[in-house]
Amino acid sequence: MRYPDTIGHWHGGLWVGALNGCIEKFDPCSGKSIAKIHQGTEEDAATLVDSARNEFFSWRKTPILERASILLKATQIMERNKNNIARIVHIETGKSMKDALGEVSGAIRMGYFWASEGERFYGRTMTSGMKDRFAYTVREPVGVCALITSFNTPIANTAWKMFPALLCGNTAVIKPSEYTPYTTIMFAEMLAEAGLPPGVFSVLQGDGQAGRALIEQDIDLVSFTGSARTGFAVRRIVSERPVKVSLELGGKNPLVVCADADIDWAVECALLSAFSNAGQRCAAGSRILVDVSIANVFKEKLVARTNVLRLGNADEDDLGPVVSEKQLMAMLTQCEDAKKRGRIAFLAGGYRVGRPGYFMAPTIIDDEFHTSLLAQNELFGPIVSIHVFDTFREMIEMVNGTPYGLTAAIHTKHSDAIQCFIRDCRSGIVSVNGPTYGSEPNMPFGGVGVSGNGFREPGTEALDVYTETKGVYIKYFPDTV
Repeated sequence: MRYPDTIGHWHGGLWVGALNGCIEKFDPCSGKSIAKIHQGTEEDAATLVDSARNEFFSWRKTPILERASILLKATQIMERNKNNIARIVHIETGKSMKDALGEVSGAIRMGYFWASEGERFYGRTMTSGMKDRFAYTVREPVGVCALITSFNTPIANTAWKMFPALLCGNTAVIKPSEYTPYTTIMFAEMLAEAGLPPGVFSVLQGDGQAGRALIEQDIDLVSFTGSARTGFAVRRIVSERPVKVSLELGGKNPLVVCADADIDWAVECALLSAFSNAGQRCAAGSRILVDVSIANVFKEKLVARTNVLRLGNADEDDLGPVVSEKQLMAMLTQCEDAKKRGRIAFLAGGYRVGRPGYFMAPTIIDDEFHTSLLAQNELFGPIVSIHVFDTFREMIEMVNGTPYGLTAAIHTKHSDAIQCFIRDCRSGIVSVNGPTYGSEPNMPFGGVGVSGNGFREPGTEALDVYTETKGVYIKYFPDTV
């Protein structure tokens, strides 16, 4: 499938908008410019939000099973076209076709899950303390949603937000990352083919300026996935208006390896957590905490496996490039600053690979201090730091020793240690004897601390994001019957 030379917005079809200039889209694997993207303006954002507002009143009245049917058809269209979608994800992100197909399959599963939720859009019936009164609750849509997604898993990120938002009766304008603009256009095309009315779902292209223009419009909800810094800026911008805000932010996720762990399996999970998707996951395992008694053996095995990882975007490769020159330079700067501060050792990587594109060698840092900047800041790339602990209490302090709290993993056979870790770990998700990532559509995803603001997407918990609960009381008069 050919990648387009120019990528515009979507408003019931491809739409140019105010044409206030373009930004370039670069191929992460070659570093070459491959397309121009229309930069969304305040005028463009206002047009799309006004259209969404106009369509909201008819869309919310559409029976939920009819809405679910449209989403089901869109999911089936996605399944029939999964190879074409994966090809675009492959081009835009630089990940392999194998990984891109895995991402598309996850988005398809998400679509089937949310289409089926149309059968279970439950309210609650409750008792009343007053005589002859019936009490119950119903869910209602929030209104016009501004959805802002990240580049790392573009089709999955879009599915996470779009499916529940539309099922619940909201209309939406999405601002995808400027690094992955066409993936979302393909999503919009499939929704239109499935019968979604024009204006119910639109796409605004552009960088952060376009995102700001979108959330400054008359919206009712903003759902944002991205860095903590940008997420908190989003919250500040809308803070003086009655706008519901759902933030899914970053992580500095620990993977703990205890003395009784299966070391070889823990090494594989650490590799996948740190380096798959080039480390560009909010759930990446960017900190490894190892029991002192096995630390040397674990490091040797991890370094040996890391040194034979293959870089590229073919299916036989292990990791691809990061998404942009800007992202690559930020990570290299962090590594250089760490070298100057000292008291760390680079066991692998730490440099740019000598080939076209934005490839960074998978990097392992032996860090004496779990409070160092490298161990505290989300880098969003193939960099992992290793820290050694001596006691369970010390390990828990290290696990909880960052402002983040998204995911955490522990490797051990000790059932008591597992239960205490689940209890004491400050995170939204815990993985036992597995990697730090691996969310599923039917499970809630989100974190504590600066990893989020309390909401969870997806899972049925996302209904709490995209609906409001209305309490209803009905007084009846038995004597009239």
